Amino acid sequence: MNHPPAETTVTTGTLRVADATLHYEIRGEGPLVALVGAPMDATFFAPLADLLATDHTVLTTDPRGLNRSVQDDPERDSTPRLRADDLALLLGHVDRGPATVFGSSGGAVTALALAVAHPERVRAVIAHEPPLNHVLDDPAARDAAVEDIIATYASGDVGGAWVKFLVNANIPLSPDGESGEEPTEEPTEQDPQRVADERFWFLHEMRETTRWRPDVAALRDGPVRVVVGVGQDSAGQFCDLTSAALATALGTEPTVFPGGHIAFVEDPEGFAPRLREVLDGS
Repeated sequence: MNHPPAETTVTTGTLRVADATLHYEIRGEGPLVALVGAPMDATFFAPLADLLATDHTVLTTDPRGLNRSVQDDPERDSTPRLRADDLALLLGHVDRGPATVFGSSGGAVTALALAVAHPERVRAVIAHEPPLNHVLDDPAARDAAVEDIIATYASGDVGGAWVKFLVNANIPLSPDGESGEEPTEEPTEQDPQRVADERFWFLHEMRETTRWRPDVAALRDGPVRVVVGVGQDSAGQFCDLTSAALATALGTEPTVFPGGHIAFVEDPEGFAPRLREVLDGS
């Protein structure tokens, strides 16, 4: 098992792009690895980044509109292509050569969009559980479910929106109607940034992310190695189905990682060795 040094030096910075200011963090030395999420920001990836920084340069970032990456127009929708363009600019700014990009959930969609739009910036993409409605047989029904989730949130029923989200994701609810993924009832006092990020995800990120249609031919035949990852504990969940469907379309098999959808957050030390194995294959 790889452990981080006693202290991992983290260099933070910002990059001004056409319509936003992007926050990013750099750790370590060695081959460049980018860890990206959506809606998860850099803070969620910090423990995993520390582990990888022993022999990699690790880039993490807050996606546009979330936490420290501020858009000029806070109501602008965040599309996978916009986030891919941002990431390409960040990779060029860091200037450590082409990257291997590990993206999870919406970040996996960002990584796939990057491979299509900016293949010169990336050597390999590890797309961990991308939530793509249009790789499944029932995209219209899936799109309608997302619209219902968004409408429920917009009506002010935040708890109801989370329940519908978890049901759509096939994530089991406990008998009291809750899941370990996100609270279905709001705490008495909420962190304003968390509330803002949650709002942005529901209203400005979820729709565009789940509706993104991958260019299968470009991903399959292009210069970027594409690995589709799935958690061993995600069997039967929405992202298990989408990962399997995407891998089949690309003519590959999903690569299994330990844990579930957010295992890299819940158990980074258990997740890192498997990710290193996949990185070594890239």
